[in-house]
Amino acid sequence: MDRSLPEVHWSIGVPGRGPWVGRFLPFASPGYLISVGYMDPGNWATDIAGGSRFGYTLFAVILVSNLMAILLQALSVRLGVATGRDLARACRAHYSRPVNLGLWVAREAAIIACDLAEVIGTAIALRLLFGIPLTAGAIITALDAFLLLVLMSRGFRFLEAFVITLLLVIALCFTFQIVAAAPPVAAVLRGFVPSPEIVTNPEMLYLAIGIIGATVMPHNVSALVDRADQSLPETEAGRRNAIRWATVDSTIALMLARFINAAILIVAASTFHKAGYTNVAEISEAFRLLSPRLGIGVASTLFALALLASGLNSTVTATLAGQIVMEGFLKLRIPAWSRHLLTQPVASRSYR
Repeated sequence: MDRSLPEVHWSIGVPGRGPWVGRFLPFASPGYLISVGYMDPGNWATDIAGGSRFGYTLFAVILVSNLMAILLQALSVRLGVATGRDLARACRAHYSRPVNLGLWVAREAAIIACDLAEVIGTAIALRLLFGIPLTAGAIITALDAFLLLVLMSRGFRFLEAFVITLLLVIALCFTFQIVAAAPPVAAVLRGFVPSPEIVTNPEMLYLAIGIIGATVMPHNVSALVDRADQSLPETEAGRRNAIRWATVDSTIALMLARFINAAILIVAASTFHKAGYTNVAEISEAFRLLSPRLGIGVASTLFALALLASGLNSTVTATLAGQIVMEGFLKLRIPAWSRHLLTQPVASRSYR
């Protein structure tokens, strides 16, 4: 079968019986590559602004957007297992050429916009950690295509391990921030309940749309869950088993994404909003205020380190998703690193 990213496919034995852990492991880890797209630097600004401006009120929006993401990825899993096609290839098979070209342009525009947020976020992290000017940081970010090349050359499992390691770094950094901020549990729990003010207050609605838009983007619904030919039996039971475990993998990974997005908003709400800093909307400003407000000198450094890890992860996985989009809609196959060098300069020029 013709697949996107053929270089990452291989056969994985799937035991039909035995402990659930052994049956789950062959399907584990691709969901984490997908989850990166739901917590990239583009999410940070909206979460920080929402938390500092409105406290915990927009917490419900993060929950709803995460549930939307889980549903979309579950549908993507079903499509991949049932048809052997990712969404882009399914569109090419069923829609006319003009419609496919329009869909491809829309998804490429989304990828470039996402690249812009990743370039800016990574460049800001480099400046905050090492004092590198933003323009130089943007150039360095564009060169991370070679990081992707190195990771791919060592095997896709190595790439997955790299991504998961950076996700753990982000999670640990924000776990520390939440513990230090000590948010009131009752207020956080009230944030789970949607407030009518979200749709009646124009400023709050604008930020809510930003949170949803930064979470559910078209190229996030990718075929990475189908990155391996798991040697599944051609039976209904075998396919149901694949759908079950791949859905579990993506759901767990997206719950981690929800934790990180929620943690950014909670830290902003408990640190800035509580102290009256209701106009903190920029990452650099949050970095400057975080340590003084928490009273812990390393807090700002951990914040910037998590941002750098998020930027690196996002550029790698967005390049893979972009390759799937290009191959699926256009049947055009170019090396992932060369595609990265084509799209990121566009984002860099847009930033400047």
